[in-house]
This record gives sequence, structure tokens and C-alpha cells, in this order.
Amino acid sequence: MATLLLRLAAPLQAWGSDSKFNIRLTEREPTKSGVVGMIAAAMGIQRNDDPSKLEPLNALRFGVRVEKEGKLLKDFHMVHEMTGKKDSHVTERFYLSDAVFIAALESENADFLEQIAHALKNPVFPLFLGRRSCPPTLPIVLGMRDGDLISVLKTEPAFFEKSKPTRIVYDSDNGVPVRDKPVSFSQLHRQYGFRMKTEEMLNISEHDPMADL
Repeated sequence: MATLLLRLAAPLQAWGSDSKFNIRLTEREPTKSGVVGMIAAAMGIQRNDDPSKLEPLNALRFGVRVEKEGKLLKDFHMVHEMTGKKDSHVTERFYLSDAVFIAALESENADFLEQIAHALKNPVFPLFLGRRSCPPTLPIVLGMRDGDLISVLKTEPAFFEKSKPTRIVYDSDNGVPVRDKPVSFSQLHRQYGFRMKTEEMLNISEHDPMADL
């Protein structure tokens, strides 16, 4: 078993999984659909390509460790549409500011993970963290690790000396269903299926009121 680790950091990130109409939300951590989309762009898979090209990426076990939670930021956009007459409306878009994550991809096929790492270092199309306005800082690829995804996420050294990772979120048969599995990125008919997700807190200790006395 092998696990590929990615560093996802930028001034702004946006990982929407249930955004509709004029309100564009973001999850608190990277989504599998967003990371698969970034990898697909790196590998040269276009939005209108055969959706079966996404199947090997969807088959990878996915997880995230939160190094820095970041802050929620809301921005406003004025959108102008020409539909016979000029129509203007305000949209609300949410972002994560100054957040840092480790994303992990697990597979028994280490060669495939190496192909993904090479593509991310030499992308065919520009990379972004959820939205085109969110380019990543480098490096993205941290490297390969031996072992399963959960063990690697729990033992990988923390990025920051003064703060520790807060939680991990990962694919799990015993998790809760989330609509975060990209079936097609076609601009005419995007489709998403469900995956099972589990969240686990890290480094949480019980408060001892007597310790302050």
C-alpha cells in the first residue's frame, strides 16, 4: 500500500460541494471532487472528455489532514447577464483564507500515484484550489509514503512548530454520505455521486480545571 501526499495551501481556497444559484459556499477542507478535478487538469483530462477517464481517480482512497483551519471570508460579485435585456444581480462567494492542508491519495498501484505526482509537477492545464481565482502556492507534491492513508496522515510531521494538526477527514465505509464524487465535469451537465466520509479529531485532550489551581 502506498500513499501520495499533497500540500494544499494558498491565500484563498474554495471547496464547494453544495453551491447553488447566487450563493457559492465552501467546505471547511478540500473536497475529493475538487482535488480530483485539479489532478484531472494536471493530467490533461478535459471537461468534456469521456467520463470514464475519471474512474481511476475516483477509485483512489482520499483523505485530508487540517494543518491550519484558516478563516472564512465572504466576497460579493456583481454579475451582468444579457438575456434580451441587461440583468444584474449580486452573488455571494465564500472562501477559506490562509488555510493549509495535507491531502492524501491511497492506492495499491504506486506507479499510478507516481504518474499523478509527475503530472502535478508538470501540469497540462493551470491548477487551482477549488476555483480559478485560487492558484496554489508551491510545492504541491510532498512525496510518496509507504503505508495506508490513515496511518500516514497521523504520523506525518506537522508543518508548523507552534500549532498541531486539528483533524483528519477521509473515505470510510462507516462514514456519512456526501455528494462529492465527480462523475462528469462537463459544463453542459455536471454530475456528482456519493462517497462515505469520516471526520476524526486529533490532539484533543480533556480540560482539567484543577490544573490552573
